[in-house]
Amino acid sequence: MRLEYKARDGGTYVLNLMDTPGHVDFAYEVSRSLAACEGSILVVDASQGVEAQTLANVYQAIEANHEIVPVLNKVDLPAADPERVKQQIEDVIGLDASGAVPISAKTGLNIDAVLEALVERLPPPTGDATAPLKALLVDSWYDSYLGVIVLVRVKDGKLARGLKLRMMATGAAHEIERVGVFTPKPKDVGTLGPGEIGFITAGIKAVADCRVGDTLTEDRRPAAAPLPGFKPSLPVVFCGLFPIDPAEFEHLRESLSKLHLNDASFVYEPESSAALGFGFRCGFLGLLHLEIVQERLSREFNLDLIATAPSVVYRIHLTDGSIVELHNPADMPDPVRIDHIEEPWLKATILVPDEHLGAVLKLCEDRRGAQENLTYAGNRAMLVYRLPLNEVVFDFYDRLKSSSRGYASFDYQIDNYQQSDVVMLSILVNGEPVDALAMIVHRAYAESRGRALCVKLKELIPKQLFKIAIQAAIGGRVVARETISALRKDVTAKCYGGDISRKRKLLDKQKEGKKKMRQFGKVDIPQTAFLAALKAREE
Repeated sequence: MRLEYKARDGGTYVLNLMDTPGHVDFAYEVSRSLAACEGSILVVDASQGVEAQTLANVYQAIEANHEIVPVLNKVDLPAADPERVKQQIEDVIGLDASGAVPISAKTGLNIDAVLEALVERLPPPTGDATAPLKALLVDSWYDSYLGVIVLVRVKDGKLARGLKLRMMATGAAHEIERVGVFTPKPKDVGTLGPGEIGFITAGIKAVADCRVGDTLTEDRRPAAAPLPGFKPSLPVVFCGLFPIDPAEFEHLRESLSKLHLNDASFVYEPESSAALGFGFRCGFLGLLHLEIVQERLSREFNLDLIATAPSVVYRIHLTDGSIVELHNPADMPDPVRIDHIEEPWLKATILVPDEHLGAVLKLCEDRRGAQENLTYAGNRAMLVYRLPLNEVVFDFYDRLKSSSRGYASFDYQIDNYQQSDVVMLSILVNGEPVDALAMIVHRAYAESRGRALCVKLKELIPKQLFKIAIQAAIGGRVVARETISALRKDVTAKCYGGDISRKRKLLDKQKEGKKKMRQFGKVDIPQTAFLAALKAREE
């Protein structure tokens, strides 16, 4: 957003402000914004203090050589303690907080002081307006009327209407139709010069032409080299997305391509499932990222989807010495060919008040965690743990919040891969494997998770005219089983009295029929049962 500010020195300054989400799953969004700016405002809650995600984001800003302005928000709260939080910023982060601006976003207290601090402390942008055009593609999104709208930060040269520009990564050339800025409403301007952030439209219809981090230059007078751009994000959580109505498959494909334009951090490729039909295998930066993409597909594109359970990427070392990456549990190679399996581990930083430390330590130990460090900043403990990613993606964050009454904060980064005793747990219904319910778990938890899923499926799958066996198996070994009893028709209802052998003959005939039915019968699992089973597995 562009803001014109008249400072106390009498000068009028143009400030370009960018806001980013703070959750760990959106570190990629933060890195994009940092690359487009000269400085950062570090907002810290004056009552809660420094959070784990604050540390991760401020270190990214320091790596980007940003000037950082500390701001203490919520000073109007009775529990606010600005002096303690200033000391915490200096102890934990290592920044000088003596000039931190105390504000209240709720009441508007000292907001002008923050803008003054930006004018005084942040360096002005540099760039040469006469040099060949060089602009960074920060973000893009699809509009059904205008095509692709591109958010850019100009480094050198000028952007103007009618200019023919070229995308340096893709080689696509387009003529600019509209140049504007957000104030916060879109407002057309004549040109964008060095240091300015704005948007352009150029009738771009092909979503693949716009890559976040690409460099835009003039077609006739191109720049010698592109800007550094951003490091590509690596998805860590994968799940399958399938339309409930198979006819919606092409609509899902188009929707994913449009969504990928705005959010380049998730990837997708087609896949098929015997149980769910055709869909896409999608990779995300975390579970919240997955939920947001699902919600956007539902709200913005009116899609009803089934999502399979999330899984992480395993490295499988085969006996012939080769290594394959496993994104989908259903693609697990034959166990005879597997030498060993490695799973991803992460390094987690948890900040928690001292009174909830015991519950958090127990949670980490239950999730196969290994403690690396424990330090204190005031009355808050800072834990550093190594945890398997597989144990974190399901419900670790929710459990952490419940065990600390909402006061713990959590941040993580992928550490490395480590050999682990994990196995594939298959679910069989009437002897047929259900690929959509297959999962990879640690051997120690395989039996309990398999039993819980079998019990849930027994409640969800409707009865048939024959017995249905629901089994959880590791390879050829069944570790849990539940049986759905058959619907019983009273074939002896018309026998009034007479010899018992008449009834016995009818019952034996029914028994043989049910045996034959069980042998050749097919169990159709309703979509509602899949949805409920996948939710149950998260619980």
